[in-house]
Amino acid sequence: MEIDDLIGPASIFPALKAKSKRQILQELAAQAADLTGVSERSIFEVIMERERLGTTGVGQGVAIPHGKLAGIDKVYGLFARTVEPVDFEAMDDAPVDLFFLLLAPENAGAEHLKALARVSRLFRDKVLCDKLRGAAGADALRALLLRKAKAA
Repeated sequence: MEIDDLIGPASIFPALKAKSKRQILQELAAQAADLTGVSERSIFEVIMERERLGTTGVGQGVAIPHGKLAGIDKVYGLFARTVEPVDFEAMDDAPVDLFFLLLAPENAGAEHLKALARVSRLFRDKVLCDKLRGAAGADALRALLLRKAKAA
């Protein structure tokens, strides 16, 4: 599973203004509802349920909220950057400003895990994360993600 299979131009959000973990997840769910055709509430419940199992804030200002969702037939990705970092209860206790939401079909097994592993590897690159924080807009963010994913 390649990053460009997960994120199209309509799934990049460079300036979320949410100020809390819950607001971020609500905003991500709203944007994902537009992409998937699934209700915002259903998406929010799935990603909140996953957060209750443990934070998806993986460290270095990055979170990868994810879940399995009824009503979709492929894995969807959505990248967002916040205007200000948010307390996301990350593993390293650092605030988070880079988010990659992954939603997979309910019956996706390996496909979901492969996408999650791919995204996780991508965001381990501190140089990429720094470039994402400085990028000017959605097109620049997507270009950085795709360029790095192809090089990996």
